[in-house]
Amino acid sequence: MPVLPVFSQEDVFAAISPSEAIECVREGFVEYAAGQWQMPPKIYLEAPPAGDFRAMPARGGGLAILKWVTSFPRNPQAGLPVVMGMICVSSAEDGEPVALVDVRSVTALRTGAVAALAAQELAREDARSVGIVGCGLHGAWAARCLAAAEYGPGVCHDPDPEAAGRLAGELDWEAGSREDALECDVVTCVTPGSEPVVLESDLRPGLHLNMLGADGPGKAEAETAAVARAELFCDEWEQASHGGELTGAVEAGLVSREQVAELGAVLTGSHPGRSAPDRVTLFDSTGLAIQDLALCLALLEAHRAGRVRADTVRL
Repeated sequence: MPVLPVFSQEDVFAAISPSEAIECVREGFVEYAAGQWQMPPKIYLEAPPAGDFRAMPARGGGLAILKWVTSFPRNPQAGLPVVMGMICVSSAEDGEPVALVDVRSVTALRTGAVAALAAQELAREDARSVGIVGCGLHGAWAARCLAAAEYGPGVCHDPDPEAAGRLAGELDWEAGSREDALECDVVTCVTPGSEPVVLESDLRPGLHLNMLGADGPGKAEAETAAVARAELFCDEWEQASHGGELTGAVEAGLVSREQVAELGAVLTGSHPGRSAPDRVTLFDSTGLAIQDLALCLALLEAHRAGRVRADTVRL
């Protein structure tokens, strides 16, 4: 029976820095856009009324993964994380199991990395200041990755002032109001998506918005009118149009496929990205298995090089 390395949250964060995560995620988007990596659609298994399970497969770089992940928004009331699960990693050559990986750390790190990557590609060239709306696990890693990409100073806002204060203190940024955060050059929203935090009246020339919280049907962090006014980009159209920030505007007939570019197209040069410095750009991130795959490849490379250890399990 195979003996597999099992990578904990601490292992993942020790093996891959924010800067490395950004480059890994960049490579994943490029490989997917070029047709080298494969990714079937995400599958949702509803668990009403509490939340849902998601199965996310991908193949590339000699590996195949299946990410089994939850979203149970009310879990914190019981002292449990919203996101839990694991990533099963196998060889794409013969199907042999290779590793099991903690899902929370990979999800947080790649979510943060794509926020920084989208800012690098879509924000104004002179954009520097950062507003973080939502300072939980994923918001914190978005802030760390943006800081690693040399964005900042920043303003952190959260309904929990202590969460905002901790993150601001860590990065030498400031804690502030929603309005303070939205005055920054790059605004990253990482909320549960239960109600809009970006209004049409908040939009300013040159603003870039990263919308990371609306990762399933019925969720939105911006008013549909605000979405419709922006130049629109997403990680993957099918997911974003059916279970992301774009969904409400699409369903209302305010946004069509032709108005939305995928980030991979910008990275490979088939789309020019932001059209002018004074435009408002909005990036809708729903989370892709190719991003998780990219980090798993980096994690296993770090393990082979002896830069990170892992527990083991015998199947």
